[in-house]
Amino acid sequence: MKRIAVLTSGGDAPGMNAAIRAVVEQGAHHGIEVVGVNYGFKGLVEGNFRELTVAYCQDKIRRGGTFLYSARFPEFREKENQLKAIEQMKAKGIEALVAIGGDGTFTGALQLQKHGYPIIGIPGTIDNDIPGTEYTIGFDSAVNNALDEIDKISDTASSHNRTFVVEVMGRHAGDIAVWAGVATGADAIAIPEADFDMKDIVRRVHSGRANGKDHSMIILAEGVMGVDEFIHGFQKVDPGMSIRGITLAHVQRGGSPSARDRVFATLMGARAVDCLINGQAGLFMGVKGEQFATFDIIETLEKKSHAVRQDLYQLNQDLTNKAN
Repeated sequence: MKRIAVLTSGGDAPGMNAAIRAVVEQGAHHGIEVVGVNYGFKGLVEGNFRELTVAYCQDKIRRGGTFLYSARFPEFREKENQLKAIEQMKAKGIEALVAIGGDGTFTGALQLQKHGYPIIGIPGTIDNDIPGTEYTIGFDSAVNNALDEIDKISDTASSHNRTFVVEVMGRHAGDIAVWAGVATGADAIAIPEADFDMKDIVRRVHSGRANGKDHSMIILAEGVMGVDEFIHGFQKVDPGMSIRGITLAHVQRGGSPSARDRVFATLMGARAVDCLINGQAGLFMGVKGEQFATFDIIETLEKKSHAVRQDLYQLNQDLTNKAN
């Protein structure tokens, strides 16, 4: 193998650049040229390539976002565009593709693999919603970003004895909400993976106040509902409670990646190249039991679904389930 390509697609995630850098450096170590694809699958279809060197990538490990850029391209679902992408790569002598991104990126990569083109996936999404792997690049940084903002909000909430509802990202997954909620000692967490009773959440808030808490914090995953809708439902149960809402939004996706994201991104990027050198394809890199692992991309994505950490969600439920 002499030449491979790497792209990032979907939402940006801290650590994507670290993964790209690792692919480039591991490729150089084995005498493999690495070509970057600008703007994800859109750039792949258009042949928007650029050469990547170790020197160019050397300082990218500490940068958030993706220097290869990203673009939504739903048209890649069409077989014609998939075959066009393969033609573009073959015309440039590109023998395999490393795709970094979330479930949409993996779906696109899976189609290329089904057409017989070698691919390796690296999970890069703050949502942490890829089946099989327990961890995706960017998740740890996003949780820490949310944690920092929630701690600041707690200072104001405490000063005014208020209840705050903080909406965090995650799309249809509640992982950020669960981890940020447990890490900040939230009074309640609302996630798409579990039904909730608004009356019970109100009860938990009042229970905390009865036990001497001077403020309350509720963490809301965006996949449940918007913060304004949640507050409306809360105030229908308790019109007298002083409650405020805030949506953290894209601040969670920015900034330098955490050490964990940099390390796992580097490990996954290097191992992706190793797999291709050893003739392995149709895999994605991941983590299982805190150890590096590989997963069959077709087998895993078509037969499994993402699962949130129910033990952590239940821990929050148990700790805040105080009697009035």
